[in-house]
Amino acid sequence: MTENNAQPILNQRWRVQPKIPHDIDLALRDFPPLLRQLLYNRGYFNAESASSFVKGEAPFSSDPLQIKDMRAAVDRLHRAVTSGEKIAIYGDYDADGVTACALIHDFLVILDVKPEIYIPNRYDEGYGLNMDAIQSLADMGINLVVTVDCGIRSNREVAQAHNLGMDVIITDHHQPGTELPPALAVINPKQPEDHYPEKDLSGVGLAYKLTQAYLEVHPQPDVDPEAWLDLVAIGTVADLVPLKGENRALVKKGLARIRQQRRPGLRALAGTAEVDLTQCDTSMIGFKLAPRLNAAGRMESAMLAYELLVTQDQQKAGELAQILDSQNKERQAETNWIREQAAAQVLSQDPDALLFFAADPEFSEGVVGLAASRLTEAYYRPAIIAHQGEEFTVASCRSIPEFHITRALDECADLLVRHGGHAAAAGFTVSNENLPLLIEQLYAIAQRELADVTLLPVIDIDREIILENLSPYYIGGIFNDLHQLEPTGHGNPDPVFMSQDLVVRQARTVGRDNRHLKLTLQAGQYIYDAIAFGQGHWADELPERIDIVYRFEENTYQGRVNLQLNVKDLRPSESQGELDSPVENRSMPG
Repeated sequence: MTENNAQPILNQRWRVQPKIPHDIDLALRDFPPLLRQLLYNRGYFNAESASSFVKGEAPFSSDPLQIKDMRAAVDRLHRAVTSGEKIAIYGDYDADGVTACALIHDFLVILDVKPEIYIPNRYDEGYGLNMDAIQSLADMGINLVVTVDCGIRSNREVAQAHNLGMDVIITDHHQPGTELPPALAVINPKQPEDHYPEKDLSGVGLAYKLTQAYLEVHPQPDVDPEAWLDLVAIGTVADLVPLKGENRALVKKGLARIRQQRRPGLRALAGTAEVDLTQCDTSMIGFKLAPRLNAAGRMESAMLAYELLVTQDQQKAGELAQILDSQNKERQAETNWIREQAAAQVLSQDPDALLFFAADPEFSEGVVGLAASRLTEAYYRPAIIAHQGEEFTVASCRSIPEFHITRALDECADLLVRHGGHAAAAGFTVSNENLPLLIEQLYAIAQRELADVTLLPVIDIDREIILENLSPYYIGGIFNDLHQLEPTGHGNPDPVFMSQDLVVRQARTVGRDNRHLKLTLQAGQYIYDAIAFGQGHWADELPERIDIVYRFEENTYQGRVNLQLNVKDLRPSESQGELDSPVENRSMPG
């Protein structure tokens, strides 16, 4: 690890997936050989499940009325719609919550209902329902509150809504607590006794299931719920739920909808992000569109993102998209500053720290989670970054597979005001008087759990490929196999390959600060263009022959489409290094 706040250069372990067993290879014989291995690596061991996955079909019945409490929710919503009651949609301030709000808004407008939209301010109100908001909605005369992407742990607030004469329908995909809130209906497949097979729908996914169920019970002429799958795709990808099962099916259809460019707000947002919506894929959502939607809630108010998604006025959409783009740039700068300050704060005290903990009154609550993510990626350590207020410190945590961050916080629960999360990400609030003891205990837990662990990130490799045996014709077949895995993302990663002993013909640095490495590589008689992002440091010490881990990608430049190897990691060929699986049994000739 470096002893300053410069970006460290981490070694990575290369782990090749086991070769597909003969019986599973035989069961998948209707698929091309490479695709069989990729399907096996992703847990598809028979023809039926593999076929459903490739086609983007849910491998089970996805009738929304199977979800617990869905019938009661539909009945109550229909009564409110038909009797002219006032309805409020209460959402979260991230891309998942904002897209869910926009979806329910669009749906209710078609039913001639104009709902009240309430998205709390991250800084003034925090996440989820709050008492002041509940009182405010009651003062407006709201009869029915429908939550999206929040509410599953808001027991006191839901009880207060009931006391004030409002019914509450909760739609929330987060993990329920030991006691459910006293809502009229709770739509969450993770709750006890819910037998709906897809447990990992996003917040906007559950909002979509509510509209599906309503239209199944009360059909509306010429209303197709799939019209809102563009919103479902964006929120689902942004929230990093697994792209398997029904999520994969929804996102695949949603991408097709996005490519039709029907929503003015998305057209405007794509313009500022330099995204071609006709070619939109999950990476464009994850790295271009979703960050701009999230920036609104992180920097100011998520209502700006919501208004962008629902407006039908192209000029207004353009103005809002420009604001979000500006906020996203501010968010990027703020994140980088906090990351640098936090790294300096930690490394100046302990260059070999097993856990990063940094708190400062200047650290913005809206982006401390992003800064923690960047530190975890850069140093491969658990990272906790916090805004320190006058009385309380509010922190976001990110972690690595070797350290379950929420369990660590559970051990310190007596010191915390509140906390929650899962293995890789969490958040907590602690009173400042307890902060020193909390830091001491967390460092002790990290020492106990990580002191004897080799802390290096792992690259999972789908297969070794011998590039010198590949003809241009076969590479076209590879792309055909890879496209069948789309949409890729969390739970269904882009395929990653390894090739050895490639000759470096040319190498030069490109990009800002010469951070990236542009390569021309030779394998046998074939020449390959390659790009290694963030690996410009190799430029002055690159050997003549290298091994690489990479993805195949199509690079479009000046209207021409060419094959490119996107290099994730490289090493000198003469230093074979440590592999967690033998490669000699995994090579694939052309």
